Amino acid sequence: MPNPPSAEIQFRTQNRLSQLFTALDSGTGREVQRMLGTLSPPSIAQLLESSPPRIRQVLWKLIDREIEGEVLQELPDEVRSQILSTMDTEEMVAVMEGLDADDVADILQDLPERVMGEVLAAMSETDRRRVESVLAYDEETAGGLMDTDTISVRPNLSLDVVLRYLRRHAQLPESTDCLYVVNRKGQYIGLLPLSRLLTTDPSVTVREVVNTDVEPIPADLPDTEVARLFAKYDWITAPVVDDDNRLLGRITIDDVVDVIREDADHSLMSLAGLDEEEDTFAPVRRTARRRALWLGVNLLTALLASWVISLFEGTLDKVVALAVLMPIVASMGGVAGSQTLTVVIRGMALGQIGRSNLSWLMTRELGAGVLNALLWSLVMGAIAGLWFDDQRLAIIIVAAMIINLVTAALAGAVLPVLLRAMRIDPALAGGVALTTVTDVVGFMSFLGLATCYYGGQ
Repeated sequence: MPNPPSAEIQFRTQNRLSQLFTALDSGTGREVQRMLGTLSPPSIAQLLESSPPRIRQVLWKLIDREIEGEVLQELPDEVRSQILSTMDTEEMVAVMEGLDADDVADILQDLPERVMGEVLAAMSETDRRRVESVLAYDEETAGGLMDTDTISVRPNLSLDVVLRYLRRHAQLPESTDCLYVVNRKGQYIGLLPLSRLLTTDPSVTVREVVNTDVEPIPADLPDTEVARLFAKYDWITAPVVDDDNRLLGRITIDDVVDVIREDADHSLMSLAGLDEEEDTFAPVRRTARRRALWLGVNLLTALLASWVISLFEGTLDKVVALAVLMPIVASMGGVAGSQTLTVVIRGMALGQIGRSNLSWLMTRELGAGVLNALLWSLVMGAIAGLWFDDQRLAIIIVAAMIINLVTAALAGAVLPVLLRAMRIDPALAGGVALTTVTDVVGFMSFLGLATCYYGGQ
């Protein structure tokens, strides 16, 4: 999956797209093919992702067959699935030839099970075993991320023997910064950094220079935890082991960057109730269908808030100013709650929040909520008193804002924890739940207090 483009790269992409579209419109397919031949696989993938579906199919047919697999692995899941749906089994096998096992596994997981089985059956036995070892693990775990292409050595070998062994390879796996030291059973012992291998006396044995301080990553560790470890220790690669400490493969930094980006996309898109793999150029029907669910959920919560307002219809008829000020109470609560919600969800995503510090965080958010509630409710109370020349109205909005802002702070801290305990993604459902709470509490407190004050009039 490509990294987010800079402004300069975005400009170049749009410029290339304009040139390609112009060439396609004029019917000069050879010119388009020549232009594509000058680009790297990531750049071609970005052009495909930035094109409408009809143009994608045309561009894909003009890509050099030798780099189709590299382009495919750079595409987002949804765009990749669209292209794969146009291929037969033989074409898929040919496209995936030469790719790392983890990249092939990522591509295969976008296919229906029947098609996946056909593609695996058409592979060579060696390639199939390597890919199946990755497919055995969930794609969102270390085992699903790992590449089985590793170089391992025994501890009793001399560095001179290791160097001669490496020279037999036509090339080393990408991002190789170390070799993995294992015993006769294939169990992980430690790392042999290439820098140490090249600068140490060749007569020294691997056992004398092996680094045993780096702990291996369990194959079932979630990918978000893997990303945290890479960020914490500045790793380029890391070993992956099974329950018996046998070396299974390695994870490289490029795979971790993809995880970090996907998590960021997930958090951003979830705020709108969308999938992080949402295709910018997806067809109208698919786009509308995906967005309809959360629009429906939002409609239900809006109806609930409207029902609360309808309970105080008589009070609103008596005091028109309430209708003018009512949105302010709910809006302030929504913003205050969103601030807390964002901080808590971020802390949970970074692994900073647990049972030991959750109570402290809630106390902190409650304290901050109370202080802001006192400050801005008094400001709004003064404005309302001067605006409508009604001190009772000023007192009502002060009290309502204090209630709603404090409630919003508590809800923003508690809701993510409750949603996660219920196995619901806080980033996806937190905003809708919080809006419902702040709207209902805001309207209920403001109009309820107003009814008490003005009810007898």
